[in-house]
Amino acid sequence: MSIRITTLFRFLIAALALHAAGAWAQQFVGITAREANMRSGPGTHHAVTWSLSRGYPLQVVARRGDWLQVRDVERDTGWVHRSLTGKSTHMAVKARVANLRQQPRTSGRLVGRLAHGDMVRTLERRGDWVRVRQADGRAGWVARRLLWGG
Repeated sequence: MSIRITTLFRFLIAALALHAAGAWAQQFVGITAREANMRSGPGTHHAVTWSLSRGYPLQVVARRGDWLQVRDVERDTGWVHRSLTGKSTHMAVKARVANLRQQPRTSGRLVGRLAHGDMVRTLERRGDWVRVRQADGRAGWVARRLLWGG
């Protein structure tokens, strides 16, 4: 009887660990500082690999203390200090080209085009569509499947 309980307990712990890892993998954060360094490891003694600007969306891959291992839209990975991140408010265009539309539907009037890697501020979500604002202030709807981030 105690072997069954021990085995069940181990199974539950393993399942919880896998669930927690999956939750982190789906979490997106954004850079909240004006500028933040992405590093090759979790600490200031590691080399700076990229400089990221405010709003840049990142997917959390792992966590070590106050450091987050993150992935960007290009699938590059690195580490950022948790204090430099917050709720993700921006998304990146992952398609080669994305149409910016006046209404959230493919028949909506075209108001602009976005290119791969463009960063846009998330304003609203409606079904499979996201209302976004470009840096120049132009706003419109983009199909969610064409964007990356939270």
